[in-house]
Amino acid sequence: MSDGSGAGGVVSERVLSRTIGTVSLASVLIVWELASRSRLVNPVLLPPPSVIAGSLADMIARGDVVSPVLHTVTLFAIGYGLACVIGIALGLWMGRSPFAYGLLEPLVELLRPLPKSALVPALFLFLGIGMTTMITVVVFASLFPVLINTFQGVRGIDPVLLDTARTFQCGRWRLVWSVVLPAALPSILTGMKVALSLGIVLAILAEMLAGVNGLGFVILDAQRSFQTAEMYGWIAIVAALGAGLSLAFEALERVAVPWRGR
Repeated sequence: MSDGSGAGGVVSERVLSRTIGTVSLASVLIVWELASRSRLVNPVLLPPPSVIAGSLADMIARGDVVSPVLHTVTLFAIGYGLACVIGIALGLWMGRSPFAYGLLEPLVELLRPLPKSALVPALFLFLGIGMTTMITVVVFASLFPVLINTFQGVRGIDPVLLDTARTFQCGRWRLVWSVVLPAALPSILTGMKVALSLGIVLAILAEMLAGVNGLGFVILDAQRSFQTAEMYGWIAIVAALGAGLSLAFEALERVAVPWRGR
């Protein structure tokens, strides 16, 4: 019988890791506060965290935060969702079909290394400046990690699983749904997690370049009007949004593939 020491050790490691992370973050904020207060750095360009926190509290009290956050979350959710659906579908197709692999692999390898921000000017030319362009930017940013990891997950499936399914006379669609997709799920989720951060970054960038609302737009607007405390407050909101989405995805991952944490 297990005495629970293994589980206790894991919990202790997590507590220690979180404690170290909290102390590290607090130390950075304290040094930042002291450096700005003592004018080792220009407090106009880098206000103290206490000033930024006060400005952030004022923005929340005025209700200024809701509309930009909703705009960014909506843009990200649509683009990221489309990228995941398209990437998983194409990855499954390429992994299961030699024809699809031969057809799409050169195009994927051509577009995948390109910095997605470099495609933004071209998208402006073809799609104009608006929500469609911004969604397309997020889709391009998020698509390839999902596609590549789905493809690799499908190609890495144990052939015994496939042979066993064929022995039980599983049809093509049942084989994909009941065997291929579950077996490739850990790799798919890894790609989706990578795409999560890329999608957020490009959503903010798209709003900076083409938006009239959203977190990217208000950050750039605050910078242009030299409201540095508000600018850093908006950046803190972006950081909190990214951390929240990452934690939510990790919770989903623990439910979808619980054996990963064992």
